[in-house]
Amino acid sequence: MDVLRRLFEQHFQSPPERVMPLQGQLGGSGRVIVRLAGAGHTAVGILYSVREENVAFLEFSRHFRRHGLPVPEIYAEDLSHGAYLEEDLGNTTLFEFLSANRSGHEIAPEVVEAYRKVVAVLPRFQVEAGRDLNYKVCYPRASFDRQSIAWDLNYFKYYFLRLAGIPFNEQAFEVDFTRLTKFLLGADHDYFLYRDFQSRNIMLCDGHPWFVDYQGGRKGALQYDIASLLFDGKADLPPDLRQQLLDHYLDCLADSVGLKRDAFMEYYYAFVYVRILQALGAYGFRGFYERKPHFLESVPYALKNLRWLAEHVRLPIALPALLDALERMSSSEKLQQSAAPSTGLTVRIFSFSFHHSMPADESGNGGGFVFDARCLPNPGREEQFRSLTGRDAPVIEYLDRQENVHQFLSHAISLIDASVANYRQRGFSSLMVSFGCTGGQHRSVFLAEQLAKHLLGVNGIEVVVRHIELENLGLLGEAK
Repeated sequence: MDVLRRLFEQHFQSPPERVMPLQGQLGGSGRVIVRLAGAGHTAVGILYSVREENVAFLEFSRHFRRHGLPVPEIYAEDLSHGAYLEEDLGNTTLFEFLSANRSGHEIAPEVVEAYRKVVAVLPRFQVEAGRDLNYKVCYPRASFDRQSIAWDLNYFKYYFLRLAGIPFNEQAFEVDFTRLTKFLLGADHDYFLYRDFQSRNIMLCDGHPWFVDYQGGRKGALQYDIASLLFDGKADLPPDLRQQLLDHYLDCLADSVGLKRDAFMEYYYAFVYVRILQALGAYGFRGFYERKPHFLESVPYALKNLRWLAEHVRLPIALPALLDALERMSSSEKLQQSAAPSTGLTVRIFSFSFHHSMPADESGNGGGFVFDARCLPNPGREEQFRSLTGRDAPVIEYLDRQENVHQFLSHAISLIDASVANYRQRGFSSLMVSFGCTGGQHRSVFLAEQLAKHLLGVNGIEVVVRHIELENLGLLGEAK
């Protein structure tokens, strides 16, 4: 982290006071992503060892900003250490905004409007900014060519089908893949292809979309990126909304390039197929091969999209072996069991005072983690905080300014995350985490609330929070 601290100090003329991990943004990329804050400034720092990918991201970012596109400003870089510092776009992704504002297939109008803004910007990346982009820095390929397509299809075949135990005929698959590749390459592919244009790579800031994670971009066809967004697995957009957004995209695209709708739609659903297969390959690699089971939770959504395609779309080419394998996937009992979300893990989080006994473990599992927060600065020693709790804004702001509080919480969360992943994989039903401090009113309450916020929304986990001392003192009213 020292290199990121140095870059922050060089850019803002002041050292960072806090460095906070942004674990939710790691995904499957292997990047280390942190937020640095100090002297009224914040920035996001990235550490990543693949120099070519870093170069592509930095070059693309500066190019897109010259075209007035909403991407993060690059503040500083040190490629020799795989580090760069960029603008902080906040915490809300399009996916999180969607998840918080939907009930089943009922999606709030403000979410639909956010998606409309997103698809309206996409042609500017593809056409306007794509015209004079330096494609020489693309990694690993300068275009979505025959080799790129082969990698994606084989990724699906070997890391998903084979590891999921779905039988297939190797030679028949090669015939289908050759036919599909030849067809895809018939589409006009002289545009910028974002490559991973999906809801988790779009940030919402003041109601407007900002775009990240385009380092895998290259030259390619228009159809791929809009297919990525509209058939984004866990986003699970209903078919009528997908069609509405596709129509809006095509209207916006017509202002940028003279492409007829029939010519676009001739290839569109073939690109939908190849994007879903690529995503399944990634789920299989991370889930089956690397044994990270939460990646497999996206599989049912991909299968749902494939079933919709099978029922509503007839491709202009024959792919009998592939379609047969997709049918086998839908009926695979092993795959359904592997892809089922983990259920039944309850994480019970407590705050307490060391003046009294530690919380009792009612599950019979032995008590889990107990963290002693008495080593941290104590707001209770200051008169202005004495009557408040760790749920109140002034106390939260005070503790949020203490770097050692963030270091303590970061280490605790790393241990807890590892246990949560292991417990879910082994089918355990309960994990207990307790934070103690002197009075059980400030530090322990703050830490318990922060951990609960970190775990809320994770599929397959129920979070229960109890503040023992606040219950005893009758201090569990609304936070101030």
